[in-house]
Amino acid sequence: MSDIFLLAIATVKIAFLHTLLGPDHYLPFIMMATARKWSMLKTSWVTLLCGLGHVLGSILLGLVGVTIGIGISRLIGIESLRGELASWLLTSFGLVYFVWGMGWAIKNKPHTHFHAHADGTVHQHEHTHHQDHSHVHDQTNPTSVTPWVLFIIFVMGPCEPLIPILMYPAARESLGGMILVSSLFGIVTMVTMLGMVLISTFGISFLPLAKLHRYTHAIAGATIGLYGLAILALGL
Repeated sequence: MSDIFLLAIATVKIAFLHTLLGPDHYLPFIMMATARKWSMLKTSWVTLLCGLGHVLGSILLGLVGVTIGIGISRLIGIESLRGELASWLLTSFGLVYFVWGMGWAIKNKPHTHFHAHADGTVHQHEHTHHQDHSHVHDQTNPTSVTPWVLFIIFVMGPCEPLIPILMYPAARESLGGMILVSSLFGIVTMVTMLGMVLISTFGISFLPLAKLHRYTHAIAGATIGLYGLAILALGL
């Protein structure tokens, strides 16, 4: 029991640091919540849903490995392959969203209307019809696929330290210990993700970004895509 207790403490520390030091755990949600003006409630459930899928993917793989006796080296290889695939998906999603965002910005370019009245006065005002339409669409469209695309990406993304460092050592002690370690890792990971996303999103809401409104989607896509490329290039 003392070994399981020490392993549980290590699990909490590793899960927290692994999530905190990996911006890919929260950066996509921060950027998409800001660009698409998600409410705190929607931001929270999307983050938690993706976090749950992220953790369960590795837990299920670890359980299968322990049950049928797959070697750690083989599981690490599978996790590495999943990580590379997730990085390519994240990069592709970011770049596609960047292209769409630039198109949205071009269509949303403000234009000026002149109005002449019967008394001879003329006035002008600047607006964009596309912005009004898109703003409503972003807020109310219930069929947006963005959360589900993120969910698929995060299901594919591995929790690298979970299986070799935590699950297999716990499994040597007991099945209950492995379940405890896996549960702790999942809870801490999801809570840390949610905390980073909500704190960052709340802070960004105070920044003067009105002039960049047209480009928020493009900026979000570029940021996510470039970070995905950095993961692939640097092996993060």
